[in-house]
Amino acid sequence: YVVMLISAAATGFASAASSEAKLAYNSAYELAAADFNVARGQCDSVSGTPKQLCLAVAKAARVRTEANAKAQYKNTLSARTVARKQIAEADFVVDKLRCASQSGNAQDVCVKQAQATLVDSVADAKADKAVIEARSSAREDKSNAEFKVAEEKCGALAGPSREACVAAAKAQYGK
Repeated sequence: YVVMLISAAATGFASAASSEAKLAYNSAYELAAADFNVARGQCDSVSGTPKQLCLAVAKAARVRTEANAKAQYKNTLSARTVARKQIAEADFVVDKLRCASQSGNAQDVCVKQAQATLVDSVADAKADKAVIEARSSAREDKSNAEFKVAEEKCGALAGPSREACVAAAKAQYGK
């Protein structure tokens, strides 16, 4: 996930609104719905808690596919962070239902572990987003400072030489 987030940051959080991206997004949603319906059908052969667990696993798989498709389509850091949180919450529901087969203290420990895993995953998603935003901001600050140095160096020149120097600095630092 971190690599995906960093690549999104490196590309300047460009939005992918192309028809190819839209087609891939719609295809992923249709595939997720079809896979969910197949999995849900397989869950009909069981009842009670195993059926609830089976349905939760199917829903978690659907959430994972849809969230990743949406994040890839939007191609933003925020969309990827939201996807990671949605996936963590779906996994939490599955983990909690797995705990239902236990009893007493073992069940309590299992639920606490599921909650800790959820908190950990959400915290990691938020932290990764903050780190990437901070690095992006730092990169911009460094670039601005380097541009000011280059511009100041041009101050020692006069006339067309100065203008050419400033133009070169602007081109180099994207100003």
